[in-house]
Amino acid sequence: MVSVVVVAVFLLLGALYQSPQTSAFKIFSSEGSLTHQQITEEAFLRKMAQVCLKTATSRGQNVTLLINSKLTASIVERACSNAYSTLLKIPTFTAVIVQATLSNAAVDRKQFSTAHHFDEEDFKNGRDLITQGMTAVKVSVKQGNYLAARTSLGTVCHTLQDFYSHSNWVELGSTDPYSTLIKPELPLSNLAGPNTKTCKSCVGDDCTDNILPEIIQQKLLTSGYFSLITPKKPAGKCSHGGFFDRTSYTEPTGGINKDDIASSHGFLHQRAANMAINATMEMLEDIRLAVGDLAFLRLMGLTQTSVLAIVFDSTGSLSAYIAEAKTMLFSFIDSIIGTSEEPSEYMLVLFSDLDAGSLIKTSNAETFKEQINSLSLLVNSNPGMCLSALLLALTRVPPSSDIFVYTDGPAKDSQLKSSVEAMIQSTKSKVNFLLTNPTLSRASSSKALSQSDIQLYRDLAHISGGQTIEVTLSTVSQAITLIGDEITSGQVTILQVNRNASQTESFSFVLDSTLSNVIVYITGDSPVFTLYSPTGVSQSSSVAAGPLGSILTVNSLMRLKLNSNNLTGEWKITVNSPNSYTLKVIGQSSMNVLVYFVEIFQGGHGDSWGQSYTRPFTGRNATLFVSVTGGDSVTVTDVLLVEASGSAVVNGTIKAVGTTDFLVNIDTIPEWAFVVQLRGLLNKSSTISRFQRQSPIQLKGSKITVVAQSQNVTQPGVPLNISFTVAANATGGNYIIRARTNQGFSVSVSSSLLVAAGGSAQGNITLITPSDTESGTDVTLTIEAEAPGSTDLNYATLRLTVSTASAVFSGHYSLSICLSVFCFFISYVIGL
Repeated sequence: MVSVVVVAVFLLLGALYQSPQTSAFKIFSSEGSLTHQQITEEAFLRKMAQVCLKTATSRGQNVTLLINSKLTASIVERACSNAYSTLLKIPTFTAVIVQATLSNAAVDRKQFSTAHHFDEEDFKNGRDLITQGMTAVKVSVKQGNYLAARTSLGTVCHTLQDFYSHSNWVELGSTDPYSTLIKPELPLSNLAGPNTKTCKSCVGDDCTDNILPEIIQQKLLTSGYFSLITPKKPAGKCSHGGFFDRTSYTEPTGGINKDDIASSHGFLHQRAANMAINATMEMLEDIRLAVGDLAFLRLMGLTQTSVLAIVFDSTGSLSAYIAEAKTMLFSFIDSIIGTSEEPSEYMLVLFSDLDAGSLIKTSNAETFKEQINSLSLLVNSNPGMCLSALLLALTRVPPSSDIFVYTDGPAKDSQLKSSVEAMIQSTKSKVNFLLTNPTLSRASSSKALSQSDIQLYRDLAHISGGQTIEVTLSTVSQAITLIGDEITSGQVTILQVNRNASQTESFSFVLDSTLSNVIVYITGDSPVFTLYSPTGVSQSSSVAAGPLGSILTVNSLMRLKLNSNNLTGEWKITVNSPNSYTLKVIGQSSMNVLVYFVEIFQGGHGDSWGQSYTRPFTGRNATLFVSVTGGDSVTVTDVLLVEASGSAVVNGTIKAVGTTDFLVNIDTIPEWAFVVQLRGLLNKSSTISRFQRQSPIQLKGSKITVVAQSQNVTQPGVPLNISFTVAANATGGNYIIRARTNQGFSVSVSSSLLVAAGGSAQGNITLITPSDTESGTDVTLTIEAEAPGSTDLNYATLRLTVSTASAVFSGHYSLSICLSVFCFFISYVIGL
């Protein structure tokens, strides 16, 4: 054990004696300074205000809107609603800002990349990162991959913004952004040569005049050097500056960064931040002109970008239901065409007992209906490859999509349950199962559904926040109402629980004044309940239409829609069931919560953070990023991990990183599956009331760690080799390894990896991108490691961009990832 640690420390020290780079503008706010998050948000707000104001004016609409620092997402959304008649009733503009700022913050993982931070005069490579990233954004938008586009956009924003903090562009007296950074056809001119001296030493702590006069006079562009370890830098070159920068103690001393007002050139921080805002807006305008207004609105979350996916069992045992199923689907699609609920794309995946079938996508509702109408069923009553088809859909839809699985039989491939769970948690998509007459259909055939088969579907639906709807010939039409509930825009989850034991239990939940269309669902075999309002009025499950609401029963599912009046306050529901059941309370609201696990990592300015694309480690601490969208006047009082199938609770410690954004420290990730529940106070119309929200997706930790070698670019037709490491805390043996991409590209990986208990093992993946793949295409690679006996599973997700240019900067990346892997490895070994 000691020798392993010694080797790891030795290798770690070897990695440290390279020159890590610092971040630019701060991640955590400090008084009087602007952060990356604030710069990005301000640029997004101003640009969308400009676009919507211009559109309204061109249409002769009178819209009063001041574009200044007092803009909020709500103000911009109202202005855009006046300018466009087809916007979402409940827009997701705030969520888009959060998605972009998360990927912006994650760039600080690349501490060793001079290009990502415009350090050490690495202007060409930095500009290449920006222009290639902008190409990726435009291609992703063209292909309808809006989340991928937002992720790329946030990454590009960080590098672009860093230029104005790390370079001397502001010191040169520039009043406009450096447009050459977003235009690859323009030459990078007036760059300081590698042997050109650029700085003189600061006088004590005064660095206001440390850039050489001839550099200013000749308008030469330079940037600072930075190192945590070595004081070495080229003779006469500027340093980044600051306590952590060892080069700033070497002649010429001091630095030129403008990260915040306390920095070496902090007196120019506000000018640099304002320039970064304008540069970000300029880049957004370039993207808008390239993709068009409608696609740009979708990119910014102001029009629908979701996908409606249907996974359909094509075997002949559904023949009795095919006409009704088509009628049901057609009626449903017709009801949402032209409304804010209409998805931007439709997807159909067929499966049988032989394979997961084909995948069909279209953005045209009528074309989609034609495809459904042409369905022909195979004469077969064997179990189908339902979960394989569902996995295919999960890998091809954007995150937070709605998927409906239509079948009457068991899953032939039920061993894929853990993989489906992982993909649901990774993509945050909602899965609903429509089971046709499951307890009566073909009782003597091999395709008959048992209770365990039904429970499998219920479990997966519950994990995703969806429903399992059992449909008979007489209740097909009623299922349309339930399907409509599931894709309603602005849907929020207030409470969701799962109980496996028969018992009587009471649950409370808080409804606030922003909620409407509140619905209570109970799914199970013969549960009974009584609902109590805040005023003490009650209604039992035996009353179909009562004082609190109306009940619709579809086989094992009861739907209670609350009356629209007197919703605000604390409600209680008591449930008594002889068998397992689920309880879910949803509603529509402009206020929701976004929840992501993030990783805290060390940088030149202390702690930074970025989104985590894996399950947290069970038994150790973790950090959540929580953002309240659509609620400008909220106070978060509690963030809890609530046991999904029990009453245990883990409290988090809350730290504000913005007006409605919070980092939440969880001391210990529990062994059990959980949901994240948020409670707080809402200040509306001078009235303070309580509110409650819950993450719809059920989460869990893992004692397996999967760390993949970082890659950003893959080339068409060129095999890409990616190494990964699987570490096991407790269980040793052969781990099942799976890898897949959202594009269906060829992935070669060994099917198993031998891992010793408390040890680790390395595997390799070869990814082949087809030679005809368009440059800028987004590729998401997911690597899974499943413990022997399916007792545990974890995954790592990598996002790559297809580029016809050579893969740049891989040398810069590998050392940073090597460092993070060794840091993890040391903490892992010591923690055993």
